[in-house]
Amino acid sequence: MHGVRTTILATLAALATPAQAQAKWLRADTDNFIIYSESSERSLRSFAENLQRFDATLRLRLKVPAGKEPNRLTIYLVPRATDAGRLASGKSGSSIAGFYSADLDGSFAVSHREVVEFKGASSSQQTLFHEYTHHFMKRYFGVAFPAWFIEGFAEFYSTTDFTGKGQYQVGRPAYFRAHGLVNMPRIPVEKLLLQQPREMRSSGQMDVYYGRAWLLTHMLYYNSDRAGQLTAYIDAINRGEEGQKAAVAAFGDLAALDRDLQRYLGRPLTYMTSAAPIPVHGTITVAPLPYAEEALVQWRLERRSARDGEQLAEVRDGLKALTAEYVDSANIWYELARAEWDLGDEKREAAAARAAVDRAVAIDPKHVRANVLLGEMMIHDLGKKNDPSTEDWAAARKPIILANRTDPDDPVPLYAYYDSFLQQGITPPKIAVTGLERAFALGPESIGARIAYAFALARDGDFDRATRLAKVVAFDPHNSGQGEQILAQIETMRERSSDAGEDAVGRPPTSGDVQ
Repeated sequence: MHGVRTTILATLAALATPAQAQAKWLRADTDNFIIYSESSERSLRSFAENLQRFDATLRLRLKVPAGKEPNRLTIYLVPRATDAGRLASGKSGSSIAGFYSADLDGSFAVSHREVVEFKGASSSQQTLFHEYTHHFMKRYFGVAFPAWFIEGFAEFYSTTDFTGKGQYQVGRPAYFRAHGLVNMPRIPVEKLLLQQPREMRSSGQMDVYYGRAWLLTHMLYYNSDRAGQLTAYIDAINRGEEGQKAAVAAFGDLAALDRDLQRYLGRPLTYMTSAAPIPVHGTITVAPLPYAEEALVQWRLERRSARDGEQLAEVRDGLKALTAEYVDSANIWYELARAEWDLGDEKREAAAARAAVDRAVAIDPKHVRANVLLGEMMIHDLGKKNDPSTEDWAAARKPIILANRTDPDDPVPLYAYYDSFLQQGITPPKIAVTGLERAFALGPESIGARIAYAFALARDGDFDRATRLAKVVAFDPHNSGQGEQILAQIETMRERSSDAGEDAVGRPPTSGDVQ
């Protein structure tokens, strides 16, 4: 059957119908976010204020200092839930409220502008608040949380809303989980506490899992009879105690906890309203984009969301057409180079990628990401060369060093500089490890940066810190099991550390957190 799958090019062409042709991407900048939307300036500013107020609520309640982030989260507001669904799945026809991707290259979230309400705030706001709570937890809390609490905590804050005066309301009921909680077979507390959610995906119990995780989190926060139990449980897990032992020590009999949770479901739920309005810190600016940047926004989002080579090839073709219209845009040439390079190592694609990145650097010699990509290409070429010299490696690192000097707060050059020594097959020097530590500090939500730093610590013999970093990934419900493998590798390195000359160089994985 032909024509079932709508291509990216066709989708973008459809967005440019006469009725929509006047829509232009705007950019809003706040202390913590960069937001792109084709909505009105007034609507975008209101959205940005609400999101910044939510960030302020999390900081106030969780005692995280306010301040302007050097590495802000980017949010794209697409028109409809079906647009978000296509970006998340790569297929037309699906519809979701939004998704989040944690990546050293720049974490981003996608939401939409349709107003689809359950009871309370819109579904898109609740999903975005859920995903931002994940981002917030990953960025500011460097401890291991159990999978059920990671999701329960995000669900708990997802229902946050604000009064007309700007007061927060936290702990509101998750009405959208009512069906799973009331009508579907319940998950016993013991199973909720001890199993990873990926083990339940095939059984169709994910909605129940999220609902029960939210309800247990809500009860442990608001039931005074169980005050302090959640903190004791998380502390025990981070001390290395086995999950069931930690749960029983903190909560007591788990069957009794299960009965209490079921009774809690039948009670009227309370939530907290702040006494004072929550201030919006910093300045919010909303401005139209230059023509080339406005034309690039959707293609950049398409590239970063591409799920396979077919989609990426369509993005590449679209970007190539854009370079003909905006020949002097370094950003467009860089995006084209990135798409060509990500397509693979075919000679044609590699040559096209190099030509595009050279063009970007010729237009803007200090373009940060273009210089990093140029360095990566040069390092890749050295892998095909017989016995490259020290000077060859120094030359390949030169554009990466320039990128770091241009923007010291961008984690990508720091990570690339460190990784270049692994590519060379030698132990990274201390300056590179220090740079990797800084990259991790700038983007701790990135699994790639976290694991790279964990391996660097393990190579240096600091196995306890390495294990703590890796354990965060192992407990993450979105990690698909790779965290356990990393922990096992680090333990193997620990066991072999006494062997003289042991080559314990581990290769860190790179992975985003796409939901």
